[in-house]
Amino acid sequence: KQETRMKKDDSTKVWPPKYKQLLQIEDHDFAMRPGFADFTMTFYLRHYWKDERLSFPSTTNKSMTFDHRLIKKIWVPDIFFVHSKRSFIHDTTVENIMLRVYPDGNILFSLRVTVSAMCFMDFSRFPLDRQNCSLELESYAYNDEDLMLYWKHGNKSLNTEEHISLSQFFIEEFSASSGLAFYSSTGWYNRLFINFVLRRHIFFFVLQIYFPAMLMVLLSWVSFWIDRRAVPARVSLGITTVLTMSTIATSVSASMPQVSYVKAVDVYLWVSSTFVFLSVIEYAAVNYLTTVEEWKRFKKRGQISGMYNMKAVQAMAFDGCYHDSDMDQTSFSLHSEEDSMRGKCTGSPGTDSSQIKRRKSLGGHVGRIILENNHVIDTYSRILFPIVYIIFNIFYWGIYV
Repeated sequence: KQETRMKKDDSTKVWPPKYKQLLQIEDHDFAMRPGFADFTMTFYLRHYWKDERLSFPSTTNKSMTFDHRLIKKIWVPDIFFVHSKRSFIHDTTVENIMLRVYPDGNILFSLRVTVSAMCFMDFSRFPLDRQNCSLELESYAYNDEDLMLYWKHGNKSLNTEEHISLSQFFIEEFSASSGLAFYSSTGWYNRLFINFVLRRHIFFFVLQIYFPAMLMVLLSWVSFWIDRRAVPARVSLGITTVLTMSTIATSVSASMPQVSYVKAVDVYLWVSSTFVFLSVIEYAAVNYLTTVEEWKRFKKRGQISGMYNMKAVQAMAFDGCYHDSDMDQTSFSLHSEEDSMRGKCTGSPGTDSSQIKRRKSLGGHVGRIILENNHVIDTYSRILFPIVYIIFNIFYWGIYV
C-alpha cells in the first residue's frame, strides 16, 4: 500500500499519459532518439504494509515512532522511480525518514524525496500545448507474485497543496493509476503512476513572439500607402521588416525546444515572414511596371531624344520626386521638364516662389494626386493582404487553441 502527498512541483518539462495495463518494455526502440525532457518533483512518499514480526503488546494501543536508523535493520519495500535521472532523500537537518510501528504490526514508512524524471513532450502545438506527464513507481526486485503495489485510497491517495505555482504551466489535473510492466527476463511487475496534466502559460509568448510578428506584418503594409515613386522609403521599410522578422524567428528558435518536426509557433512565424516578404516582392513588381509605363508614356508623346533614354526615366522613378506630367497633367518639353525637376529636387533660390505656389496647389489636390499615382497592384494589395492574414489568424487560433 502506498500513499503519496505532493508537496511541491517545480515541473518544467513533461511526457503524455503512458500505459494503462500492459507495458511491453522490450518493444521500445532505444536506437531512436525520443523527445525526452525533464520534470522535477518534491513530495512525501508514504508506504503502508503489515509485518507481524514487528507487532508488540500494548495496553494503550499506541504506536512507536523511529527515525532512519531502524530502516537498515528491517525489511522495507524496494521502490524505485522508473525513468528517473536523479533522486535523493532530503537530509536537512537529518534524513527526512520516519518509521511508525503499530501494536498489530502495521507499519507506516514515510520519506521526503525529490525526483527528476524523464518525460516525453509533444511540441507540435507549442506554445499552445497541453502536456501529460507521469511519475512511475515500481519494485526493483519483487515481481507481482512476491509483492503487490496499489494505492491505499485510490485517487484520494494524492494530496496536493491548494496553490502550486509554476513559471510556465497551469496544473490542470492530478490522478493516480496502476498497471503492470513486463520484462522478458524477469516477468510481470506492479507499477503505480502519478499522472498530471499541464497547460502552458500563453501570455508570455503572446508578448514576446505573436504580437511582435503581427506588428511587423502590419508595418509592412504601410508600404502599400506610400507613393510608388518613393523608392528609398518603400525599399527601406521592406528591408527593415524582413530583417526584423528574421531576428524574431532566430531568437525564438534559439530558445525553443530543438525538435525535428514543425511546431505551432513555427507555422505562425513562417506565414508572417511570408507576408512580409511578399510585400517586398509586391513593390518590386510595382516599381518595374511603373518604369515600363513611364517609358511607354514618354515614348508615345515623342519626348525622348537621343540624350533622354531609359536611364533618365529610371532616374526620375528613383529620385523620389513627382513628375510634372503627373502633377499638372500637361504637356511639356524635355528642357522644361529638366528645369522643373531641378527646381523641385535641388531647391534653388530662384524657384522659391514657384515652389510655394506649387505646394499650395498641391495641398488642395493631395487626395487626387495620391490616387493618380497609385498602381493597381497597390490598390488590390491594401485589401487582399489584410483579408488573407485575418483569415489565416482565424484558422490558426481556431485550430491550435
